[in-house]
Amino acid sequence: MEIKQLNLNSDKINNEKLKSIYAQFEELLEKIKPKKISDQTKYFINGEIDQINSTALGDTALFKLLKDKQNSIIKHLEKEYKIVPKNYYRNLWLAVGMSAFGLPIGTLFGLISGNMGLLAIGLPIGLGIGVAVGTSMDKKALQEGRQIDVEIKY
Repeated sequence: MEIKQLNLNSDKINNEKLKSIYAQFEELLEKIKPKKISDQTKYFINGEIDQINSTALGDTALFKLLKDKQNSIIKHLEKEYKIVPKNYYRNLWLAVGMSAFGLPIGTLFGLISGNMGLLAIGLPIGLGIGVAVGTSMDKKALQEGRQIDVEIKY
């Protein structure tokens, strides 16, 4: 089974933001093709592409649809095969580091010093921890050949 192509009319893609995400989506699909994935996953991806190709949406709604379908495909690939785009784990762990590590560390600093204004000190510490963990996971994915050579930007 072959992965389908995006076939939106060029008159629907009329602003730079929409052109950018459309090109990014096409690049993602091209980079997925050589990966060894099951026919069931290809069927799932083709279903998402069919929904995009048959849409009558425009501008903001089309941008949101493209972004949602792209995220859906990436999450499916990550869940089933651990295949991820560049900097996937870094971006994921950046937020996790700030909330899971940074806030408790900042709260600890605030309680120890008696000044809860120091709560914000923990956020950049958590950000650094999250980026370090995420970057190491991205390097591991690259070494294991599970990384797609596409960086997802929104």
